[in-house]
Amino acid sequence: MKEFRDPFEFDLHFDDMVYVEKGGEIIPKIVGVDNSVRDEKSMAIGFIDTCPECGTFLVKNEGEANHFCPNYLHCPPQIKGRIEHFISRRAMDIEGLGEETVDLLFSKGLIKNIADLYDLQPEQLAGLERMGEKSAKKIIESIKDSVNVPFSRVIFSLGIRHVGETVAKTLASRFLSLDELMAADQEILTGVREIGPKIASSIISYFADQENVEIIRRLKSAGIKMTGEIKSQYSGGALNGKTIVISGVFSRHTRDEYKDLIEKNGGKSSSSISRSTSFILAGDNMGPSKREKAKELGIEVLNEEDFLKLIGKD
Repeated sequence: MKEFRDPFEFDLHFDDMVYVEKGGEIIPKIVGVDNSVRDEKSMAIGFIDTCPECGTFLVKNEGEANHFCPNYLHCPPQIKGRIEHFISRRAMDIEGLGEETVDLLFSKGLIKNIADLYDLQPEQLAGLERMGEKSAKKIIESIKDSVNVPFSRVIFSLGIRHVGETVAKTLASRFLSLDELMAADQEILTGVREIGPKIASSIISYFADQENVEIIRRLKSAGIKMTGEIKSQYSGGALNGKTIVISGVFSRHTRDEYKDLIEKNGGKSSSSISRSTSFILAGDNMGPSKREKAKELGIEVLNEEDFLKLIGKD
């Protein structure tokens, strides 16, 4: 059996029998094909080159495995997906809105982007199917309350490619306002700890799009927090100046709770291991690749009992 890097080198056909293994003991991947049982009449599987929703040619960035539709502002599933991300609990936390309601509002032409949410009126919602006055009022109130969401979560809610919660917090701690972040160039962005060229390019590309700029202008007008306070991430605490990677499954706290504990004790959580990593907080089923990387770099691995004892929470 030959192992390939590119899945399309397998020349896959419909109804093929394939060999599958776990990549990194987690993600299933095809590593071979049993051609001896292939039906001679079976058709070859070809990868699509255009988005099945909007017809835009798909893009594959160098060094990345996935193909994606770049028409993120006008491709219907992406528009709805961006709105769903924006309203999610860890982003703007707008209650009462879910996937079905977003789909309904979009299909009725009431919202076409995240800024449209702040123009909604109770009477527009109350007239929709399965939506009464009480539910409509609750949604509008939650939308209004979302203007109090912290700056870091506003950055995360924008849905900038490669900017997750941790990166959003890093950016919010470095830039005093969204305007300052929008003005940052590649050199300034890559000068921020843990912001590499790929993330920097994605941020610059996002703010270079005038439609995104207009959406942000409308969000500002709605009163959403576009400024924050520069806080020292390493001021005081048992983890002062330390960078910790979390890996595995835990019993005493959730991963999010451990991230909060790290920050409250002056440390910083990171998703990737590097020479700047202070130690790894490991639970059950720690990823083998991370364990190997930690061993290679000589990075200490702590279980949750040792970690909690370190911060005085045992």
